[in-house]
Amino acid sequence: MSVRSRVMVVDDEPAVILLLQSMLAKDGRDVVAVGNSNLVVGTALRERPDLILLDVTMPDLNGLEVCRQLKSDDRLQEIPVIFLSGRDSPEDKIEGFQAGGVDYVTKPFDPDEVRVRVNTQLRLRSLQCDVRVRKAVEEKVRELSEAQAATIFALAKLAEYRDEDTGSHLERVRDYCRLIAERLALDSPYAGQVSADFIECIQHAAPLHDIGKVAIPDRILLKPGKLTPEEFEVMKTHTVIGAENMQTVYNRYPGNAFIGMGIEIALYHHERWDGNGYPDRLVGRNIPLPARIIALADVYDALRSDRCYRKGFDHETARAIILEEDDSHFDPVIVGAFLSLQNEFCGVQEFYR
Repeated sequence: MSVRSRVMVVDDEPAVILLLQSMLAKDGRDVVAVGNSNLVVGTALRERPDLILLDVTMPDLNGLEVCRQLKSDDRLQEIPVIFLSGRDSPEDKIEGFQAGGVDYVTKPFDPDEVRVRVNTQLRLRSLQCDVRVRKAVEEKVRELSEAQAATIFALAKLAEYRDEDTGSHLERVRDYCRLIAERLALDSPYAGQVSADFIECIQHAAPLHDIGKVAIPDRILLKPGKLTPEEFEVMKTHTVIGAENMQTVYNRYPGNAFIGMGIEIALYHHERWDGNGYPDRLVGRNIPLPARIIALADVYDALRSDRCYRKGFDHETARAIILEEDDSHFDPVIVGAFLSLQNEFCGVQEFYR
């Protein structure tokens, strides 16, 4: 059911008020009549009209002074005011607009002209309200999305804390992924795929890549030496475990792009460009782009990080290892993006150090 617009009519002449009431009622408007200019602000605060028709020449406060009072009140300043006046000089009209009016109708007025002007201003008012509502909804969605991302990041951190060697791994990988995605969006064969939403998504979804490790036994996850073939097979299951658990969430919220990308990242971030990765041995561009991006970011950070069995490598050594894996482990386009971002990668390392 549509909401009826409310119009306040302010005039010290009862005949004018009756005429406007009758005219506005025919258009389905609720009318609030005020015959004393001293009562306008209080009545407007109580009734919250969508539009005010305001006589300029009245005893006590004139219409211009009343309009200035309305515009000085944060609660009322957005209500449009149409002046009604027997004065029709250009100077009078300019003064009315300067006081805050949106229109100026000269008495004696044509009812049809007033109706058109009222309808126009109410339509504009409705559009402005729609914009404000949409912005408010967008802001609330943004707040909820940020809260959701923060909550899931906290859960990913809980999984990471089981491995004391990782430090700020999730934060660094998140930043590397955003840097690579931003570079791919500028000039690469993937520019058409990497939208602003993609960049925002991968930044928040990247920390989910190893969330399945929460199910890996400590004897395997925290083993300081090389894993046996059997242990490595167990370790590899973290990709499927993480993806399956997020799929359960996605089934309940199927429009959530953030979780959708998180599933791709968790499942495929250990796939290799040459098809020798796991769990599905995907080849080349069959691997989802977010997983290809995080594959390089994850390996680079692992190379730079200290482990119980070795010290982290410097950037030049890590860079050389990644170049050796170009076109085998990693997508060559993403390696190219990494090479153009070396200073930024080193900056991320330094920031979290």
